[in-house]
Amino acid sequence: MLDFEKFIKYSKPGPRYTSYPTALEFSDSYEYNEYIQKIQKQESSRPISLYFHLPFCRNACYFCGCNVVFTSKEDKMLRYMEYLNKELEILSKHLDCKRAVIQMHFGGGTPTFFSAEQLKEIIQNIKSYFPNFVEDAEVSCEIDPRHIDEDQMKVMNEAGFNRVSFGIQDFNEKVQIAVHRVQPYEITKKAMDLARKYNMVSVNTDLIYGLPYQTLETFKETLSLALTLNPDRFAVFNYAHVPWLKKTMRKIDETTLPLPDEKLKIMQYTIDFLTTNGYKMVGMDHFAKPEDELFKAIDKGELHRNFQGYTTKGGADLIGVGLTSIGEGLDSYNQNFKTMSEYEEAIDAGKLPFERGVILSEDDLIRQYVIMELMSNFKFDIQRFEKLYKVDFKTYFADAIVELQAFVQEDLLSIDDKHIECSETGSLLIRNIAMAFDSYMHKHSANKKTFSKTV
Repeated sequence: MLDFEKFIKYSKPGPRYTSYPTALEFSDSYEYNEYIQKIQKQESSRPISLYFHLPFCRNACYFCGCNVVFTSKEDKMLRYMEYLNKELEILSKHLDCKRAVIQMHFGGGTPTFFSAEQLKEIIQNIKSYFPNFVEDAEVSCEIDPRHIDEDQMKVMNEAGFNRVSFGIQDFNEKVQIAVHRVQPYEITKKAMDLARKYNMVSVNTDLIYGLPYQTLETFKETLSLALTLNPDRFAVFNYAHVPWLKKTMRKIDETTLPLPDEKLKIMQYTIDFLTTNGYKMVGMDHFAKPEDELFKAIDKGELHRNFQGYTTKGGADLIGVGLTSIGEGLDSYNQNFKTMSEYEEAIDAGKLPFERGVILSEDDLIRQYVIMELMSNFKFDIQRFEKLYKVDFKTYFADAIVELQAFVQEDLLSIDDKHIECSETGSLLIRNIAMAFDSYMHKHSANKKTFSKTV
């Protein structure tokens, strides 16, 4: 049984751990030539996961933490398509693009801000460089229901897309106006119906709690409406209000944000509501139908987490293409330039738009394994770890084990000689638990504006 009283106690700033080390440790000390050597030396036997950042939006959604470019000009989008293709051409000179592609994701921005013909051209260009998509590749796209039509969905279907995620956030009109994203239920339903018409295997929705003017009662209505859409997965995120990082968030009146007690009630109700209606929890913010492949992966200890969220497709090198995209190799992370001028300048010079990154030390790799296992599967096999890394777990992580005792005493966690395992309540505090293994936390602990709150 979930113990919600403990959430307030453990609410503190902390990383979301889509990577370890986190992006805060990326720096320009990781030089371009080193990065090129890394991708040139990637093993041909390792599959590839592709991420493409399509950054354009017509207007700002004030809650959004993504790197976006606001425009309504066609020429900017056409220019970006040209540069994406140039980037792929340069990439193909350094990377074995004939490797198996097991995953591809379009993120944004609003990927479907591009027309059907433009999307078709982007996809064709990608596949001309990466021809070997495996039969069961996970090919997904983030979609704003306000910007999707049948021609676009048909293009995605013909190109092998099988997963789509629709941003809803909240159906309450007052909330929508406050965050500058008015999106009636009917528009969302029409978009999701299109996805099913064109045989998307997984049709998912994103909700956010903690937005302006939200109350338990208004969010109950949002959940009831969302349930009628019968999504395969729900992602229900805690709004991260970081106006010192995202200027558009400064447009939100902080006095209208729900108080922590109200947010807790919303979270509690959401969990009860979705689990009562046939969904099971996956970690701290995802819900899926019991037959979903995520649960098979959890049972096998094979669920993975990266910049794209939870996935069953592990063991791949992530190649990030486009403005601000992040890639991941066996022992490194890299990120492209965040400004369009720098991005274009690099490509014009015949170089990949690499800006910064980090090469992982042996200690980083050890801690990365522990943290990502916990974040993904909410349990940890100590004996398996010791065989892999040839170190004694309890000696190496003596300080972490001491720090975790508070969680053990409150039945949020169990530790023995073979396993670490989170309780049901503990799994929702997995960011807090993972922080005990993070060697960089002491560096950031004094700055409360570094991370969003864990609860």
